[in-house]
Amino acid sequence: MKIVTEFPRTVHLVDHFWVPLPDGTQLNARRWLPVDAETDPVPAILEASPYRLTDGGFRDWTLFPYWAGHGYAAVKLDLRGTGDSAGIILDEYTPQEQEDVCAAIAWIAAQPWCSGSVGMTGISWTGFNSLQVAARRPPALKAIVTLMSTDDRYADDVHYKGGCVSGLDMLPWGASMLHYDALPPHPQVVGDEGWRERWNERLEANFNWAETWLAHQRRDDYWRQGSVCEDYTAIEAAVYAIGGWTDGYTNAVLRLMAGLPGPRKGLIGPWSHSWPNNSIPGPSIGFLQDTLRWWDHWLKGVDTGIMDEPMLRVWMEDFVEPAPVIEQHPGRWVAEEAWPSPRIMPATWHLNAGTLDDAPAPEARIDHRSLMFTGIDAGAWCMEGSPGDWPFDQRAEDGRSAVWDSQPLAEPIEILGFPEVTLTVASDKPNALVCVRLCDVAPDGCSKLVTREVLNLTHRHSHEFPEPLEPAKRTTVTVRLDSIAHVFAADHRLRVAVSTNYWPWVWPSPEAVTLSIFTGSDCALVLPVRPPRPEDARLASFAEPEQSEPANFETLMPPGTGGRVMTWDVDTNTLEYEFRWIDGGRYRVAHERGDFETEDHLTYYYRITEGDPLSASSRLVAKSVLKRGDSLDVRVDTDCELRSDRENFYVTNTQHVLEHGAEVFARTSQRTIPRDLG
Repeated sequence: MKIVTEFPRTVHLVDHFWVPLPDGTQLNARRWLPVDAETDPVPAILEASPYRLTDGGFRDWTLFPYWAGHGYAAVKLDLRGTGDSAGIILDEYTPQEQEDVCAAIAWIAAQPWCSGSVGMTGISWTGFNSLQVAARRPPALKAIVTLMSTDDRYADDVHYKGGCVSGLDMLPWGASMLHYDALPPHPQVVGDEGWRERWNERLEANFNWAETWLAHQRRDDYWRQGSVCEDYTAIEAAVYAIGGWTDGYTNAVLRLMAGLPGPRKGLIGPWSHSWPNNSIPGPSIGFLQDTLRWWDHWLKGVDTGIMDEPMLRVWMEDFVEPAPVIEQHPGRWVAEEAWPSPRIMPATWHLNAGTLDDAPAPEARIDHRSLMFTGIDAGAWCMEGSPGDWPFDQRAEDGRSAVWDSQPLAEPIEILGFPEVTLTVASDKPNALVCVRLCDVAPDGCSKLVTREVLNLTHRHSHEFPEPLEPAKRTTVTVRLDSIAHVFAADHRLRVAVSTNYWPWVWPSPEAVTLSIFTGSDCALVLPVRPPRPEDARLASFAEPEQSEPANFETLMPPGTGGRVMTWDVDTNTLEYEFRWIDGGRYRVAHERGDFETEDHLTYYYRITEGDPLSASSRLVAKSVLKRGDSLDVRVDTDCELRSDRENFYVTNTQHVLEHGAEVFARTSQRTIPRDLG
């Protein structure tokens, strides 16, 4: 990684200023600005985040000074009700949030240091709201760069997967927002008179958003709001959509390329949920140089040639043996001038009695009931580059599933897009789910997970209008697997694996299910086969990664090792899976109004007993400390759990807030939410 310290324009950092909204609410913001912008105005690039600008966002300061040094006003702000901004936040991606950001864009565009043109960017939440705000067409917004985000809030996020409740992320993510929203604003920013009133107001309004998400188990109007796939034509700004094959949101990149009518580009690397100039797995790229060409084209009117390049560039992955950490994923860059690409053609393999073949064989019936533990080798849904994020060798998982193998391939097969598996099945219960995995099996038997998807079978016809299954009645479903680019090498085998559980990725059905699969003419794997071409090397290439200097922070106590631990109680046949997401570390961060210290510990727990789907539970235990000299010393402890029985989900939340060691707030709550065919 090259650290750039000298830029065409000298940059000045303003650590704090207020952005006023029409209703009088003020949003806390920070800007990096060329020192001569007042006399030579520049376009602005905005990120609008809920993740506490003053003490939570300092680790990604390497991006914004870089853009500012090349002639942009780089602005980050706290959303309403977060960090040091005024107001209350009650959920993610609300209409109020989008209205606020549109108003902020108008205010920024009118400042004397801004040329009037604005771009918007962000990763994850801020990638989401970049798309959502673009769909509202604020006049000054000309272009966005959205990373690791989605166009469909129901299909691709922490809440639901294939109509199944996310066991991995639904409760922990909602609980983590409950936890962080309990931290106070900074008195030195908000003011000694008003910060406590603002904090108390937030504490009283704070709750676990997972309760709201669980109350909408179907794809209803709640999820349609903020899902730009409802009307791609609403977006007129130019869109650069970026994803990573080990991230959770990559499907949206291909959907956006196919659906948006205006100027657009897509890029998918091997990356996890992180910026492409500094990601594991690599290779990382010169993301900042690439986006600078994008901003120069759309915000300054400079012909950089970026729109003459292919619409879509992706990392075509080669086989690599599964490992707890994969630093670099072997492969190569490829490009497509349009998406969908007319070059990609479907190829079909039929699921027969345990084999994948060119032609269907006579029908055979396979009855399968998976162990509750099936899915424990899945890795993270949305990897962040931490040890244990990657899926294990799938041989044990394959042994807990029904599998179909091809013969060894005579020549390589390269795929790009969404594989599909069609199954004819019958369930012995009215509620059931199916997980379908596509694996690449090496000659020595090593099984690498290529892609997968789960489907709540009561959602087989629609996520809006699910229907219970009629036990023993056949139904045919097509499961569209997550998008991927992968090369199956010669002598490797294709493997399709099907299971009736996938814990803790998704919540188990209320009863153990036996699924009958009827192979033959109605069961098939369809792969999007892409013919390779030599010009890919010329059409898809990138500069080496670089960034500006990191923020000024000091590590007072290094973090723990983090990671994942599985404990199997043989006596009770119970498995507990512990994920230390954030394992401590104490940091001192420099701020123009005085240094502060932060410390965070967040651990997720998942537990299930074999044979008992109603034993499933997920839990978050969190502790955070925020200190500033003798004036501020706050600790927040949060403990939340999700359980279920046949009829209901149960969310339990406990939170304690201490100031200088004395408890100033405590709350315990429980919410009962009916299960809706899940």
